[in-house]
Amino acid sequence: MRDLIKTNAALLAVGVLTFILMGAGQSLYGPALPIFARQYGLTLGTAGLLVSAHWIGCAFGVGSMFVWGRLVTPRMVVMGMGLGAVLLASGAGWLTTLAGGLVFGAGYGAATVVFNPRMLRSFGPKGPAMVSLLNATFGIGAIGAPLVFVALGNDPVMTFAVCAALAAVLAVLAGKAGGAERVNTDADAALFRPHWPILGFALVAIGVEATLIGLGPAALIKAGETETAAAQLLSAFFLAFLAARVMLTLVAHLLPSFTLFTLSMAGACLACLSAAAGAAGPSFVVLGFFAGMFFPAEYVTASRKMGVHPWVAPAIITAGLIGGIAFPLLLSPFLAALGERGFFWLAALATGAITLTSLTRLRAMNS
Repeated sequence: MRDLIKTNAALLAVGVLTFILMGAGQSLYGPALPIFARQYGLTLGTAGLLVSAHWIGCAFGVGSMFVWGRLVTPRMVVMGMGLGAVLLASGAGWLTTLAGGLVFGAGYGAATVVFNPRMLRSFGPKGPAMVSLLNATFGIGAIGAPLVFVALGNDPVMTFAVCAALAAVLAVLAGKAGGAERVNTDADAALFRPHWPILGFALVAIGVEATLIGLGPAALIKAGETETAAAQLLSAFFLAFLAARVMLTLVAHLLPSFTLFTLSMAGACLACLSAAAGAAGPSFVVLGFFAGMFFPAEYVTASRKMGVHPWVAPAIITAGLIGGIAFPLLLSPFLAALGERGFFWLAALATGAITLTSLTRLRAMNS
C-alpha cells in the first residue's frame, strides 16, 4: 500500500484538495439561501433554485464526459469550479449568481468523473477504500466552509471569494495529477452494461442527499433554529458525514456494499423521524453520518455490477445527478407550506421507502 501511495502521490494530493473545494462550495448553498433571498428580494423557494442550478451544472459536466472525457484534465475541472466561485462571489445579481451555481456545478460534476475512477483503478484491491477516503475529504471542506461563512459575518460573497482563491491555487498544482486519460470508447462500447436497478438507487440516494444539504438549513430555520445555528449545524452534519466516510475506509471490506447502502438508508429514516418528532438539530447531525455512506456504497455496488467501461462512472454519477436536480427542484416551492417539521416527515417517508425497496433487492445486488 505504501508503494501505491508513493506512486500515486500527486493524484491523491490533488484529488483530496479538489474534493475539499467541492465540499466547501456545495455546503455554502444552504446557509447562503436566506441571505440571497433577502439580498435579491426573492422567496426562499425561488432562492432554492440555486441548489438545482448547481445540480443542472453537474449534469452538464458529467454528460460532457461521455463525449469529451478523454480530453478533460484535472486542471480543467478545477478551473471550472474556480470560475463558478468567482461568479457566485461577484454580487452582480441573481442571474449571475445562478450562472455561478451552474458553472461551479459543471466543474464539480466533471471532477467526480475524473477522480473517482482513477482512484478506483490506481489503487487496485484498495481502490474501494481509497474512493471512500477521497470522498471523505469532501467533508473537510463541507465542515469548514459554513464556519468560515459565520466568521465572515454570514457573507456569501466573501465566502465564495475564499473558494475562488483556493481554486486558483489548486489550478496551479493540478497539472501534477496527470493529463487526460485517453481511452478508446468505440472499441470498448460493446462492454458497456448499464444496470438499471442500481442506477435507480443512485438516483434517489443522491436526490435525498442533495435535498438534505441544500434545503436542510432552511428547514432547520423553520423548525426554530437561527441562521447562525443552522450554519453551525450544517458544519456538524458534515463532520458526521466525514466520520462515516473515514469509517468506511476501515470497515467497507467487512460488509457487502449494498448491505451498507441499505443500513445507511434505514439509519437516515430513523434520524428523520427523530427530527420530525422534535429533536431537529441533533437529529440533523446524525443524518449527516448516514448520508455520508450513500454515495460510496452505491458507487462501489454499481461499479461492480457494470464493469470498467469508461462510460460506467459518468452513467452512475448522471443517475445521481438526475435525483440531485429533480428532488430539490420539486420540493423547493413547497418548503414554506410544509410547516415547521414537514420537511423531515417527508424525508422520513422517502428514506423509509428506499429502505424497504433495498431490502427486497439485497441478495440480487450483493451477488
